[in-house]
Amino acid sequence: MSAYPKSHNPFADDDEEDVAGAARRGFNFDDDPEESALSPAERRQRQLQREVMHTAQSAVDSSYRSLGLIYESEKVGTETAEELIRQGEALKRTEKMIDNMEQDMRTSQKHINSIKSVWGGLVNYFKGKPEPRPPQNDQPVSYEANSSLQNALAVSKQQEDKYQASHPNLRKLETSGFGASASLDDDLSNQNGYPKNKQLRVAHQQLDKNLDEMSLGLGRLKNLGLGLQSEIDDQDVSLDTLLNKVDTMDGKISSTNRQLKNLK
Repeated sequence: MSAYPKSHNPFADDDEEDVAGAARRGFNFDDDPEESALSPAERRQRQLQREVMHTAQSAVDSSYRSLGLIYESEKVGTETAEELIRQGEALKRTEKMIDNMEQDMRTSQKHINSIKSVWGGLVNYFKGKPEPRPPQNDQPVSYEANSSLQNALAVSKQQEDKYQASHPNLRKLETSGFGASASLDDDLSNQNGYPKNKQLRVAHQQLDKNLDEMSLGLGRLKNLGLGLQSEIDDQDVSLDTLLNKVDTMDGKISSTNRQLKNLK
């Protein structure tokens, strides 16, 4: 049986034969003296009870598979967020390099002015020497991602242990004695919203727990997606600013090259 549902519905049962098929097949009561003594109505009742337990087990297993898919999607989202933050750091470093190049170009322009005319040299003399630029190693580039992304990433990183526990083999509900071999004499009527049957009650409670966890997981995925979108928008603005600086720097480099050629 595949670890993931074949249907697009995460709650679809993987079994090739559904409960209706099981109802059509019926059960073999000839090997069980106790059940062979039952009336057809009592046999039908037990058959229906088995089908109810089988359906409950299938629902719990499907909820575990759905949880695994949510954890896997969240893992991909956190990796994407971390890569996006590294990209933001690279943009910040590039912008810093452009700023340093601009400062170097201003220094080069002063030297060119000194060479071109005496008056330019006098102007540069009275302006004084520019302050030496500290080494780049002494000024590490600090980058802070969008706050919404940081918060969502911090919350999702706490779920990594759940991802490891659910992949590649998703956990299954412990169903010893659950299903056809379970006790069928318990009353299946509801009590406080849950059946009285012990195994069926455990299955319903586990299903509710998994559904609550799925709801929390989907909320985390939503926040992670919104944080990624906010960070992308911020980086788009930074990228536009960087492109403008690059265009300006390209014009200054072209102007400097023309001036140097005229000095020959």
